[in-house]
Amino acid sequence: MQAFINSYESLSCAGNTAELMESIYAKRSGISIDTTYMSDTPVGLGKMKYDDFFQSLSVVVSSVLKESNLENFNKTLLIVGSSVGGMAESEQHYFKDKNYKKIDPSRHAISVIQEHLEKEFNFAGSRSISTACTSSANALLLAKRLINVEAYENVLVVGADALCYTTVCGFYALSVLSSKQCTPFEDGREGMNVAEAIAALLVQNSKSEDSIELCGVGASSDAFHMTNPDPEAGGAISSMAKAIGDAGINAVDIDYVNAHGTGTQANDKVESLAVETLFNGVYVSSTKSVTGHTLGAAGAIEAVISCETIKRGMIPPQSVLINAENKNINIPQEAIKKDVKYVISNSFAFGGNNTSVVFGGIE
Repeated sequence: MQAFINSYESLSCAGNTAELMESIYAKRSGISIDTTYMSDTPVGLGKMKYDDFFQSLSVVVSSVLKESNLENFNKTLLIVGSSVGGMAESEQHYFKDKNYKKIDPSRHAISVIQEHLEKEFNFAGSRSISTACTSSANALLLAKRLINVEAYENVLVVGADALCYTTVCGFYALSVLSSKQCTPFEDGREGMNVAEAIAALLVQNSKSEDSIELCGVGASSDAFHMTNPDPEAGGAISSMAKAIGDAGINAVDIDYVNAHGTGTQANDKVESLAVETLFNGVYVSSTKSVTGHTLGAAGAIEAVISCETIKRGMIPPQSVLINAENKNINIPQEAIKKDVKYVISNSFAFGGNNTSVVFGGIE
């Protein structure tokens, strides 16, 4: 049984999906410079505009339901991918009173997003996946496999992470934060921008005129280092090759690679090598210079970007690129009009945890 993405919505520092795509093609970043998270040390962060994160979560999911062919989610499985869960809420309680006793452990867990949506929308069942920055990409992987074996007809995939001190300080301790908008694949890149986002995609076993096929998924674990990828790109090559094989196509069929492209030294060098090894001149860019790195939500929001790339027939440009480190990969600096049949989107995480997803247009 084939899997199709029939409706989706997102919210990030670049706005909703329509605003996000306009920003990507106009090379307009949603990153802002902040001096409060790191004791007056400036860092580039991707902050959403909202009064309440969980209310925004409900709005995004409601929008997907409204645009779907469903009246409700009673026969839909919910799969949430997140790396932060309720951490931001716990921090708010702690910093307000400087006391941990008001923190509710049940509201701290990864599953708090799943539980919030379960209560509001009454799904047939739910799961939470937390594999750091591949969380919602792995949620898509699981959704496809469950549709393929006819375990479910409908699966809602949600990727959601809120900005919090724990993650910002954690990446700062690793010396991988940028003090400005990140510049993926740039020779003199400084680091990444921690960001927040919400994205939801309805995966079904039936298609419509506007469907995007969830064609292939691939995962690998190179386990080279806790925070750095295999410098020979074995894991990244493996996940992409598996996804392409699962889609039943060849590497030459891929029109665009939506790169993980965080702007860190280690990731971009290795991902460039993987793209150079597998492909010959394919367009590749990272949209994280617009959205920032949305952690567990990255796979889902970049799935939305991939779907929009196919529908619009427009390759996303690299927002900031003066001198590419790897001259052997094809990084467009302006949006390119093209008939886009297949897109592969990468999500890579700590511990050598790699997931790639292939999306395809419906003829």
